Amino acid sequence: MTPKNHKGTISLSLVEETLALARARGLDVLPLIDAAGIAPQILNAPRSRVSSAQYGALWAGIARALDDEFFGQDSHPMRCGSFIAMTQCALTARDGAHALTRALSFMRLILDDLSAQLSSEPERVRLTFSHREGTPQPTMFAYATYFILVYGLVCWLVGRRIPLLTARFRCAEPAAAQEYRLMFCEDMRFNQDTTYVDLAPAFLELPVIQTTQSIKPFLRDAPGSFVVKYRNPGSLAARVRKLLRTLPMAGWPAADEMAQRLHLAEATMRRHLKQEGYTYQSIKDDLRRDIAIGELQDSGRTIAEIAARVGFAEPSAFHRAFRKWTGMRPTDYRLARGNLTHPAESD
Repeated sequence: MTPKNHKGTISLSLVEETLALARARGLDVLPLIDAAGIAPQILNAPRSRVSSAQYGALWAGIARALDDEFFGQDSHPMRCGSFIAMTQCALTARDGAHALTRALSFMRLILDDLSAQLSSEPERVRLTFSHREGTPQPTMFAYATYFILVYGLVCWLVGRRIPLLTARFRCAEPAAAQEYRLMFCEDMRFNQDTTYVDLAPAFLELPVIQTTQSIKPFLRDAPGSFVVKYRNPGSLAARVRKLLRTLPMAGWPAADEMAQRLHLAEATMRRHLKQEGYTYQSIKDDLRRDIAIGELQDSGRTIAEIAARVGFAEPSAFHRAFRKWTGMRPTDYRLARGNLTHPAESD
């Protein structure tokens, strides 16, 4: 099996941050959770994950319910349709620099409290965030919401993921810190004096390649899809994941062979992965987990068939691994999704 079609999953800690904003503004979140295809049982399993499509649907549902695409995190709501208007505004920009300037100007018109200023040097482009005096310190989710709207749009306009170099935030480290590192970059610190994100500058001169013909499919999934679509690809862990996705799971290489494929010494590979918070085995486990979740949600295969497809010779070993990954049995996860095709399956 070549796992290239699975787009990744989102941690429950990030889902809970999103739901907390909705609850704080008086929304009944249960219909929103149900509409996104997320079962309440999954929310009771702290280690569980949801698909990128589910998270995107939840994001869009909350924005519509609040009529605020910024989730009430600014004293001026970002009314539904604002992101479409920003996209249309930036679509006629000449290049990446022009598109980024237009997007930031648009956000400055919409929001009252949070803004970002642009500065450039030969080695980096910096977005420095500030918030209006007398307003609460923005949370990591607020910074990330602002950034992902602007950054994801510009990435799409120039047709590539813009590398992020460093990220510094005044807020405290959130529970979903590792998810945010996937969104931003490994060089990310919290409790800093200033909030800024540095981007590699090559995108500034890239032409805007999108057109009115390509805008409709883009807007169908954006901006919720940005959380996974433009994840940090520059880390060694991302390179390992990308290579594994091109290979049949039965042929996934051992650590020494993977290091050879990456033109690294095995000890060097292990050291760099450790610095990024991973091991080679944890990357393989995470990818198996995401593929298994996708299979449980989207296929009619039996648990035994899914176990075999993700590399487990015995279904019982797959059951143990899945419970370790998500805190749920694969059967319960499937039933929680409302798929009753195989109700007789059990441990």
